[in-house]
Amino acid sequence: MIIKEVELTDSVLKELISLSQMWENENSCYGYVANDKSDIEGNRIFVAEDNAEIVAYLFGNKKRAENMQSIIPNGTEYFEVEELYVIPELRSKGIGKDLFSFVESTIKNEQIEYIMLNTATKNHKAILHFYIDIVGMDIWSSRLFKRI
Repeated sequence: MIIKEVELTDSVLKELISLSQMWENENSCYGYVANDKSDIEGNRIFVAEDNAEIVAYLFGNKKRAENMQSIIPNGTEYFEVEELYVIPELRSKGIGKDLFSFVESTIKNEQIEYIMLNTATKNHKAILHFYIDIVGMDIWSSRLFKRI
């Protein structure tokens, strides 16, 4: 398994869109729609490759904190994860953790102190286990809903 940051080439774009279509078909997140080029452009892209094929990806970008004073001082730069996806047959094998750790170490070298993300997963127990227990994140806020 090779984990690295990549540029958005036509071949990378094609693979990311294909993987995001797989994710949409899983119906595992509320409202998730497969990406198109405009969803991916402008983001930093990190991938895990197996035999030169992308099997997991994480993309996101650097932002500046505003109105997050309870956890991050205004003006602090942070990395917002837009998406992290691992193909179903390779989940629970440490690939997501390794990918996240690679991103963390890469951006830490750039003086970025925080990583943030939102999730709309339907399997909240598994995703919270991954982000809290496996990669060591904390919860800042939660938004819950109930259809009535």
